[in-house]
Amino acid sequence: MSCMYPFELKPLPYDYEALAPALDAQTLHFHHDKHLQTYVDNLNKVLAPYPEYQNLSLRSLLTRLESLPQPLCTGVRNNAGGVFNHQLYFDCMAPAQQSGKPSQCLQDAIQRDFGNLEQLLSQLKQAALGQFGSGWAWLVTTAEGTLSICSTPNQDVPNLCKFVPLLLVDVWEHAYYLGYQNRRADYFDAWTTLIHWSLVSNIYESRASFL
Repeated sequence: MSCMYPFELKPLPYDYEALAPALDAQTLHFHHDKHLQTYVDNLNKVLAPYPEYQNLSLRSLLTRLESLPQPLCTGVRNNAGGVFNHQLYFDCMAPAQQSGKPSQCLQDAIQRDFGNLEQLLSQLKQAALGQFGSGWAWLVTTAEGTLSICSTPNQDVPNLCKFVPLLLVDVWEHAYYLGYQNRRADYFDAWTTLIHWSLVSNIYESRASFL
């Protein structure tokens, strides 16, 4: 699969039924096959007239937004952000029985920066529920390993020059409306049972390679 232009839709790392009952197969088909595919297609369309930027990865495109010409900047911000965010969102979930727990290294950081895992998830939930309209709630780390939580609107990303995203929850309504309607809090609680802690831990422990 290409990690730069032309970008391709990355397959789900599990079956469509694997996350039920927290997330049903219909939601995953709709969210991954329709919404994410649209971001991939639109990103390729906006990059097509700009061969000088086609050798950049998603992360490189998103860290260079301010230097991109208009209207490329807006198209990349919306669509590269959409691809980047969704790929991490889908990758950071696993069937509940396989979700595991944070590594000792990550557990130590969670205890230092939040007190315990329950406090981390509580603060992440506050960020998710507090995000007005569409957007994301994130767990991020600095190069030194300090953890923090933030939220972003639309398809914006945290500052990728300063932070490595570890985990994020999608609070666009299309991520949960088929199963939860307007019950964002219920969706968040169900999503926490799917967190792929092994992957999150691996990203945390190799964070220097992302900056």
